[in-house]
Parts: sequence; C-alpha cells; structure tokens
Amino acid sequence: MNSVQQISIMLLLIVVFVIGGSSYIVSEYNQAIITRFGEPVRDPVVEPGLHFKIPFIETANMFEKRFLEWDGSPNQVPTRDRRFIWVDTYARWRITDPLLFFQRVTDERGAQLRLDDILDGETRNAVANHDLIEIVRTSNRTPTDTTLSPQEEQEILAPIETGREQITREILLAATAAVADYGIELLDLQFKRINYVAEVQQDVFARMIAERQRIAEEFRSEGQGESARIQGERERDLAQIQSEAFRTSEELRGTADAEATQIYADAYNRDSGFYTFTKSLETYENTMDPNTYFILGTDSPLMQFIEGPN
Repeated sequence: MNSVQQISIMLLLIVVFVIGGSSYIVSEYNQAIITRFGEPVRDPVVEPGLHFKIPFIETANMFEKRFLEWDGSPNQVPTRDRRFIWVDTYARWRITDPLLFFQRVTDERGAQLRLDDILDGETRNAVANHDLIEIVRTSNRTPTDTTLSPQEEQEILAPIETGREQITREILLAATAAVADYGIELLDLQFKRINYVAEVQQDVFARMIAERQRIAEEFRSEGQGESARIQGERERDLAQIQSEAFRTSEELRGTADAEATQIYADAYNRDSGFYTFTKSLETYENTMDPNTYFILGTDSPLMQFIEGPN
C-alpha cells in the first residue's frame, strides 16, 4: 500500500469520526439538551430523528420522555392522634421541561434526590395532620360483619371526613407545586403500604386475635345450642317411635294371644281328652331330657299317660 492510499484511508477515518461526532439520534422516548462546555446552547431537541452538533465541543444530553418511577423509603411517621406508623409511598413523574430539569437537577439521580426530600416531607405533613383512621380508610362504607354489635361498629367504623384518597391528592397537589421548579410533572402518588410500628403491632394483633376468638366462641356456642336442640328432637322422635312400636307390638301380641286362646278353647271343647293328651306331650318334651331325673308320685298328673291310658 503506497503513501497516497494510506493518506486517503486516514482522511476517510477522520471524516467518519468527525461526522459521527457531529451527529446524534433522538429516539421516540428521548429528548436532548445540547451543551457547550457544560452550558446549554440551544432549545431542547424533542423531535425524534437524526440531528447534528459541533463535534468535540458540544455534547448531547439525553433525557426520558416516558413516565418514570419514584419509590420512596418507608418512614416512621406520627399521626395526629399520636399513632406511630410506617408509611411507604410511590409516585410516577416525567420530565416536562428538559432545559430547566438540566439546569436545576442535572440528571435523573439528582431528580430522585429532590423528589425524596419533597415527597417524603409532604407525606409527613399530610399524615401528621390526619388521624390514623383517615389514612387507612377511603370511605364511610357499610359494615358487612354481622357479628359486630352496634357499639363495636361505631368504634371500628367511625365516620371519616377525608379518607386516604383525599390525603394522597393533598400530597400530590402540594408536591406538584414544589417540583414544577425543576421541570418535573408529578402524575400520581399512592400509599404502597401503611403499617404499625413493631411496638404497637403486637398489641393490635393481640386485639384482633382476641376479637376473632370472641366471635368464634359465639359461633361455637350457637352451634352447641343448635346441636343440643337437634339431639333433643332426635331423642323425642326416637322415644315416640319406640312407644308407637311397643303399642303396636302389644296390640298384635294381645290379638295373637286371644286367637290362640280361642283356638285352644275350641280344641278343648271339641275333644278334651285329646287336648289333655297333646298338652301333656308338650310338657314332657319341654321338661324331660336324658340327663334329667324325675321323682314322681303315683298320683301325679304327669304319670297318667306314662303308666297307661285311663
């Protein structure tokens, strides 16, 4: 390769390097601020496509157009009624003025730090200005637990005036005005989790367990009462059935005895000697066996058919 070719390749590489350094691409979800030695030099570039800048001197700083997430750290906060709770919040935000954003917070990391200060502070203020019941409930719903007495319903479901949704709107409105100075728009803020501190949590759980046990005992007592009622009805029905069965059996037995007596009477009246003979044979069969010895007198009625006919 001669020197002319080498020079041509070097010039080509320089041209490619210069062109590459003087162009940049803005995607559909990005926006750019062009800075010269760290200072913005023109309006934000928000249109997607290929754009140009002075190479080596100007820098394209890219910022998101899409919604961004802020996830706060759990904070221990006292409520107005002096209940200490853990509050964990999250929010959605976006960059609406990239130039102001760059000038005030530089990048997303700086924005997250500012949001930490603003949102955590507004959350603390809002929680401290409301009772716990206002934070954990949203509306004055109708109770569905039929096991609660009216006094317990009044205690557990006391009427609220604000509610959690209204409190989150208050935080959002107050924080929106504060973050506007940084070229940021807050889109939404919600409580991710609200919980008692460890010292109070055990007492709350113990109270909940005791309440559930009380309700369980009421159901168990009602069940035992119902079981006793069913058992009593069963025994009463059984006694009635047995009584009816005994009456019926006695009626049948009485009818059978009467018929048997009538048959015996008819047989005796027809041939009293034959009747006496058959009854004696039945007596012999029921009372005598090879292992039994009888000592009878000659005048015993049992001897009359053994000795001979009369």
